[in-house]
Amino acid sequence: MEPDPKAFSPGSTRAGINRIRFLLESLVDLDLSLKSLARDPYYQALDIKVKDYASSAGIEVFSPVSHTLFNPEDIIQKNGGKPPLSYQSFVKVAGQPSWASSPISTTISSLPCVGEIGSCEISKVPTVEELGYEDVEQYEWTPFRGGESEALKRLRESINNKEWVANFEKPKGDPSAIVKPATTVLSPYLKFGCLSSRYFYQCLQDVYKNVRKHTSPPVSLVGQLLWRDFFYTVAFGTPNFDQMRGNRICKQIPWNDDNELLAAWREARTGYPWIDAIMVQLRKWGWMHHLARHCVACFLTRGDLFVHWEKGRDVFERLLIDSDWAINNGNWLWLSCSSFFYQYNRIYSPLSFGKKYDPNGNYIRHFLPVLKDMPKEYIYEPWTAPLSVQTKAKCIIGRDYPKPDGAVKKRIEDVMPIATGHEREELEAELQGKDVLEINHPVGPFGTKEAPAVVKSYYDKRIVGCPGGEGEDEHDVVWFWLEKGKPHECPVCSQYFVLEVVGPGGPPDGHGDDEDHH
Repeated sequence: MEPDPKAFSPGSTRAGINRIRFLLESLVDLDLSLKSLARDPYYQALDIKVKDYASSAGIEVFSPVSHTLFNPEDIIQKNGGKPPLSYQSFVKVAGQPSWASSPISTTISSLPCVGEIGSCEISKVPTVEELGYEDVEQYEWTPFRGGESEALKRLRESINNKEWVANFEKPKGDPSAIVKPATTVLSPYLKFGCLSSRYFYQCLQDVYKNVRKHTSPPVSLVGQLLWRDFFYTVAFGTPNFDQMRGNRICKQIPWNDDNELLAAWREARTGYPWIDAIMVQLRKWGWMHHLARHCVACFLTRGDLFVHWEKGRDVFERLLIDSDWAINNGNWLWLSCSSFFYQYNRIYSPLSFGKKYDPNGNYIRHFLPVLKDMPKEYIYEPWTAPLSVQTKAKCIIGRDYPKPDGAVKKRIEDVMPIATGHEREELEAELQGKDVLEINHPVGPFGTKEAPAVVKSYYDKRIVGCPGGEGEDEHDVVWFWLEKGKPHECPVCSQYFVLEVVGPGGPPDGHGDDEDHH
């Protein structure tokens, strides 16, 4: 039978070899686990056939929801028939899992006797070669091996470090860490069902009960499981969630249809080493840190290339070993500012973001060996190196490594029709080459009373929307007037903001001091 090109099955154009290999390893591990219980591997029969056999015998089949912490259908029902569209509202509606107090086991002593299986033929798990993948020797395989055994091993390693679990904060991870990634790397195991999200949740709660203090959602490890459920719920309750057209929660943006820019991004030849190194890691490992994903997704969409998020989503869908339909689409909607998050000028700089974590450029040198001898002063911007330096580094920009294309610029003009008010003036400034209004957020505490977030403006006051935190939508966006000389505290998350006037000052056109904003 030919593979369905639109499906995620082995051999389809939507399933990359790293993910298929991870799946096959997971099946082999499952096969070994069940064989160790001294039972025939009848478990490979399709669920639909089991249900049909049971129904024909007058047996009612009960299929409980267990892949998520909550039943998305229940959440939507509790929320008045619509999915919650912010993380905070989701958490409020969801509450505590009803099963949380019931211990979950990962072991069983034996399987029930199944009797005769008739003419059912049990075949072994195929190899990637047997599935039709060619030249597999050329691949650098992902270092993450599939299967429940590996999942439980990784989980134990994480849980045993109670201090790390208690202090985990998602925004503070190091995207350049490759020897020991800064996260659990359990997402592919959750995706393939090698690890129960509910068992993971209970393990985390056990740690929290035995420490004096710990981080909380949305940044904690439990918070990451809730993010997963949040996207599952929104995806379940939103028709056309995986596309812009017909998606009621997606902004309709006139994205560029530029396949050349897409190819340069996909093939790691944008000329920006930080971006290209991440894309090489994606292709070779099938995984990269979530902040690295944020960087390349932002770069492709609203940050630089202004290419449609659906095209980037398709690349991730094929290459990520942990590609999950709901989470992948949800994050691309988020990072393109098409939904959930709307501060499009909060970008991940392809030049400075990586330097904060890896000033020497070791991550770039690992995945882009052509730049391994480039001095650290130029590793993030090699085109600025003098020719003598490039020659000594055996990397001539434009020959051995691409020079950033002049077309690789923000497509600000394309969003002009959907920008209004003060935003239009700021965008016009950017079109003139003025970056005075770009916000470059620091690493670490953001928007504190001692170090408030600086918002730049041409006028003495402007409207600001606070989504709740650095890269995370901790609450529904709160809008308020920010005035010169008057620091403002967000009433929900207590972040502080201060206005810096970079223009002529005075009141904004068309808005008096006593005029309400609607």
